[in-house]
Amino acid sequence: MSSQKNKQRPILRFKDKRGGFLNFADYRKTSNKVWYFLIILILVFFAFVAIFPMVFLFASAMKSVQEINSTTYTFWPQMWDFGKIGRLWERFDFGRYYLNTLIYVAGAMVCSVVFNSLLAYAVAVVKPVGYKVINTLIFLGYMVPTILNIFPLLQEIKDFGFLDPDHQSYLTFLPLWLGFGANAYYYMLFRDYFSRLPKSLVEASKMDGANQFDVFVRVILPLSRPIIGIVAIFAMTASYSDFLLPYCVLQSNNLQTVVVGIYNISNVNPPLQTPDFLLLILLSIIPQIIIFLIFQRQIMNVGAGKGSKE
Repeated sequence: MSSQKNKQRPILRFKDKRGGFLNFADYRKTSNKVWYFLIILILVFFAFVAIFPMVFLFASAMKSVQEINSTTYTFWPQMWDFGKIGRLWERFDFGRYYLNTLIYVAGAMVCSVVFNSLLAYAVAVVKPVGYKVINTLIFLGYMVPTILNIFPLLQEIKDFGFLDPDHQSYLTFLPLWLGFGANAYYYMLFRDYFSRLPKSLVEASKMDGANQFDVFVRVILPLSRPIIGIVAIFAMTASYSDFLLPYCVLQSNNLQTVVVGIYNISNVNPPLQTPDFLLLILLSIIPQIIIFLIFQRQIMNVGAGKGSKE
């Protein structure tokens, strides 16, 4: 059995290295080997710096109040009380925050993909009269800081009746969803991608009798899965951590997301103990960690693709 495993997983050596900035011939020099191991040590250090805050948060959240306030510091808690997770979950009905956040994120992803791709298709492929003006206005709108749009946006949302604290319907999320559906950055990503697609496919579809909507659904979208995935990932991470606009719009306690809920929990009376509050923060980042572990390859490809284009 061991010989079969060795055949399936050969031991990698410097002499077998063919790809990368340095190949097997470069590693014959001792200086290159030293630089290689220094780079490995630096990468390990940065990995430790990235992981340590989460480990520290977990260890601190599991401590008791006495251990947090003690003058004698210990990294790990003396007694592990995992039952406090269930008690806090039931006390604040944390599952409701997760459900609200899931609905908010799903709607934001759908709107960001559907509406921005439709607008980008109209400008990059259909090119109606005045499409350059529309494109210029969108770019100018992208230059305006987001914080300056908060007040007029809230005023419009209020005029449509979405700021009523008595509303218990998930339709209250509608202005938040539409905000992601009118995102200049997502539009630019779609427009740049659509403009690079072969025009011959669009022309061939029109010759076959397809209308503009058929071309968009049957030709453009199937070829645009990479950019759709990129925009969906961006919208997912942005909507999950979004705070200011949901805090202003979601007046009902039954509709608040995880981030907004934790902020309001921090103001309860009597005040929450420090370990309990840290535990709530830990619960808030667990879904993001799971999402990253599932889609880490796509997320890393997003960063690599953006870097190569820029």
